[in-house]
Amino acid sequence: MRRTTRFRRLVEAKEILVLPGAYDALTARVVEQAGFKAVSAGGYTATASLLGQPDTGQLTMSEMADYYARLCDATSLPVFADADTGYGNVTNVARTVRAYERAGVAGLFIEDQVSPKRCGHMAGKAVIPPEEMVAKIKAALDARRDQDLVIMARTDALAVNSVDDAIRRGQLYREAGADMIFVEAPRTVAEMRRICREIEGPKMANNIEGGLTPFLPAPELEKIGYAMVAFVLGITFAIARTAQELAATLKRDGTTAAFRRRMASFDEFNALVGLKELRKREAEKLEFAAALMARAGGPGARRAAAGSRKGRK
Repeated sequence: MRRTTRFRRLVEAKEILVLPGAYDALTARVVEQAGFKAVSAGGYTATASLLGQPDTGQLTMSEMADYYARLCDATSLPVFADADTGYGNVTNVARTVRAYERAGVAGLFIEDQVSPKRCGHMAGKAVIPPEEMVAKIKAALDARRDQDLVIMARTDALAVNSVDDAIRRGQLYREAGADMIFVEAPRTVAEMRRICREIEGPKMANNIEGGLTPFLPAPELEKIGYAMVAFVLGITFAIARTAQELAATLKRDGTTAAFRRRMASFDEFNALVGLKELRKREAEKLEFAAALMARAGGPGARRAAAGSRKGRK
């Protein structure tokens, strides 16, 4: 089954879908090995990972598409992607969708912020007129080649204007054909209940540790009416704190010995990144080549067979 189809079914299921936010290809593998059904990765994480900078619209579309391609190559899970504002007008939105599809994502969202955008939990945001966003949604829907690719529309109008405007926009974006709606940064549970009650279709909650929205567990969000919750920055925050503490330990002690209990061993890390499986695949290819050369009986047959035996050691 295609990852897009799997992801759509997870979104439409009765049980809320929990999306951890990967930091990079390595942590996408970690999420899969932990047993989750899908993974996300947001613009703040990508900007921090690639630039060491805050999420203020600094990355280009092609940089983001390449980032997601690496994640999709590292995991078999459906990957849900952040397409920011679509990186321009309706023409740019269409190109973005095609590039993200080639990268292998299972779903993506575009938002109605003015470009360059800001993280949804930062101050100073601005939003475009709703009719411009509707045109972008239509462009995204028309551009996708796989009809199971989930297109989510995000609005940041709650912080800029009001919850009433955010709900009106969410209703309009759903009517325009968006598969999912994401109203960013509600401040109260009452606002969250209104959003889920008054906007049709699946909705996403965004759990950011220390963010503006009430930080609720997945079962409670499911009762409110959300179909999906993303913990998009949790792993990124954990990596940042752990790296700070390890660097401080090394600076203080001249060694990482005091930190070893919080680190994977060399063997554990090799298992995480799949070294054993990689070596097995290499050996299988060498054995195939050796067998082919042996059947051909050419002058390189003995050399290929010797190489195959060496690869198995």
